[in-house]
Amino acid sequence: MNMQDYDRVYALWMKCKNMGFNNLDDSREGVERLLRRNPNTSLVATDGDTLAGVILSGQDGRRGYIYHMSVAEAYRRQGIGSQLVERCLSALKAEGINKAALLVFNRNEAGSAFWEAQGFTVRNDVAYRNKALTEMVRIDT
Repeated sequence: MNMQDYDRVYALWMKCKNMGFNNLDDSREGVERLLRRNPNTSLVATDGDTLAGVILSGQDGRRGYIYHMSVAEAYRRQGIGSQLVERCLSALKAEGINKAALLVFNRNEAGSAFWEAQGFTVRNDVAYRNKALTEMVRIDT
């Protein structure tokens, strides 16, 4: 993925149900910052000029994080999502990362089933917590 993909990626994100975004981290500037820091771990899948899917991922030197993964409705159930995940995890592993994490909204049953099929497990022994350091607007799809 590169910044030339951003407008198509953002449009795809907004069409996918039960995902969460915000006006800062998922803005053009926020994604550009992530891609500069992690140039090899975010990927797009295309069919000619059509964006079929995208995975946005990065690492902090210790853990890999998958922030968003979306496949356009017309391209679902063709293995594109699985291929994006496989290639993303391979890129993280090539950078010395041994574990990857992600968040899925409880209401996103299809997303949870997908990630379970990819081998991601639910952790019931931790509580996810976060704190916004800057005021941001949440965008749920």
